[in-house]
Amino acid sequence: MITRFFSTSKPIHLVLVSVFIFSLFITVRFEYYSDGITILEVFRELSLYSILMLSIVVFSFFVSKNNLTKKNNFKLLIFTLFLACIPETVMHGKMIISNVFILFALRRVLSLRSNLKIKKKLFDAAFWITLASLFYFWSILFFILIIAALFFHGIHQLKNLIIPFTGYLTVFLIIISYSVMAPSSNTINWFQIDTVSFDFSNYLLSQVVSITVLTTLGIYSMVFYVRKIGDKSSDFRSSFLLILISLFIGVGLVVIAPVKNTSELLFLFAPLSIIITNHIEAFSNKWLADFYLSVLAVTPFIQLML
Repeated sequence: MITRFFSTSKPIHLVLVSVFIFSLFITVRFEYYSDGITILEVFRELSLYSILMLSIVVFSFFVSKNNLTKKNNFKLLIFTLFLACIPETVMHGKMIISNVFILFALRRVLSLRSNLKIKKKLFDAAFWITLASLFYFWSILFFILIIAALFFHGIHQLKNLIIPFTGYLTVFLIIISYSVMAPSSNTINWFQIDTVSFDFSNYLLSQVVSITVLTTLGIYSMVFYVRKIGDKSSDFRSSFLLILISLFIGVGLVVIAPVKNTSELLFLFAPLSIIITNHIEAFSNKWLADFYLSVLAVTPFIQLML
């Protein structure tokens, strides 16, 4: 039933996803305002919700543009179910903002496949990643994605290797200029390097259950995904490899995150949604696809009971 409904790509899917995310957003963040909410806070919450929806739209756009999945909306459904499985991902505004910048960067990195406007795309990708790092420092690790893209596409000229650093420096200079014009602003904190932690003891049992489900489905789907990369045409193979690298970077970010509250898992949702969607599309028996999606749909309810 679920598989059949999302097996095509229709605008109604985005509408339903937006309604579901809005409901999830209000439910999760309602506890912040048990004593009432001001107009300014309403505007802030609507802005965060809009940014979260923007990330969904950007994600859907570059997946379709690069033919990373077939013409269906499983990717949107899975991304949304991930949010429900790990509701802490919508509780931290800085993480939401950082993730949307990473998705903008990923879009530009994947578009290097066309070999058009290479310098502009490299600059944009570095610019977005640097902006993301201002809100969550360790998202700076996604610079590895730019290096990988340069390697895959044979863009080895020295001038192209330098361009990503100009994107970083541009953000740096903008922040410095702002601090000069507004001396009272505490911009120095924007450049502080976060610590590293390998302590996972903060994870609750309910969170561990959701993480286990995502990890199990992700690993099983990734085995299929890796096997099928070789079957892709040479034009698109690099894009599929970059998605895999993006997942590994996200995993590394989760491992070293200084504060582990599961919101850091948000960086895994985009690549993992693509990988699982590719696996679902290959099922000859639709009941297997329904089983995958049903497990994700049921997990939030199991989490509530723990």
